[in-house]
Amino acid sequence: MTTRQEILAWCDATLQTAAYKDYAPNGLQVEGKENVAKIATSVTASKAAVDFAAAEQADLLLVHHGMFWKSEPLTITGWKKARIEALLRHQINMAGYHLPLDGHAELGNNAQLAMRLGWITEARFGEQNLLNIGRPEKVQTLAQFADGIEAALARKPVVVGDLSKEIKKVAWCTGGAQGFFQEAIDAGADVYVTGEISEAQYHLANETGVAFVSAGHHATERYGVRALGDALAQHFGVAVCHFDENNPA
Repeated sequence: MTTRQEILAWCDATLQTAAYKDYAPNGLQVEGKENVAKIATSVTASKAAVDFAAAEQADLLLVHHGMFWKSEPLTITGWKKARIEALLRHQINMAGYHLPLDGHAELGNNAQLAMRLGWITEARFGEQNLLNIGRPEKVQTLAQFADGIEAALARKPVVVGDLSKEIKKVAWCTGGAQGFFQEAIDAGADVYVTGEISEAQYHLANETGVAFVSAGHHATERYGVRALGDALAQHFGVAVCHFDENNPA
């Protein structure tokens, strides 16, 4: 039987959680059973994900987005109470890994997204090495590049830029990383891909000639926690099930 602590220690060592300065706790956030035979994974510790874990009789809910964030109210009321109450009622552990799961060179969201989209990573740079830069497997237009993203992620991206432009160098960071666009521009990217777009990126893309693609926060971060769960299944022999919500954001 695998213990909660064995799994958490393996995750901390593998993801090198101590190397990251984060604005959410990494690791155990809600304590449940000591022994873990089955893990449920989800991008976010939503009530739907908690209910799925309970229905699957999972002992651990493993997520990328947990429930405790810097600057949030400290009180446990409303939706947060409902989630935690359900976890405690079923004695389900909930553990979250945020930036360490973005940045891992194999299991991370950035690495997993690149693998699915056929991008070759050449370097990691920027804040805590969370930005990636590389190239697509073949030179293509921005229109073709965007079509490939839509096909792989089953979500139409927001694309700002000249659709006929050739894409030879791509920079990316999953999730809500639109603020890194200038660094991608400075690094010489032809296009920057992330999960979200803000008003300012439209103007930067038009004025610099570097395309911007918003492919969805949830859509770009589906794969890291799934890869982490599968790695735990292989290492410890525990059962793993995956939960995905149709989140358009």
